[in-house]
Amino acid sequence: MAKDIFHEAAKKALQRDGWTITHDPFLIPINANGVYADLGAEKTLAAEKDKDLIVAEIKSFVGLSVVTDLYAAIGKYELYFQL
Repeated sequence: MAKDIFHEAAKKALQRDGWTITHDPFLIPINANGVYADLGAEKTLAAEKDKDLIVAEIKSFVGLSVVTDLYAAIGKYELYFQL
């Protein structure tokens, strides 16, 4: 699976902010198949009583058309939002 050119930088930034990367990539199951977001992470709060969880999709917008890249990113966002 191809990773965005900013994948490692985004991953390191999350880690520096106290996030633990739990999935790289993060599988979102749909029926017998699935789609993948770039990262899953968690951050422990209040002495391990609660955890914040995030799923991150990383995009660079360096393709031939920024509009096409934006269209693809919005499409992924809409798909994830519906799940």
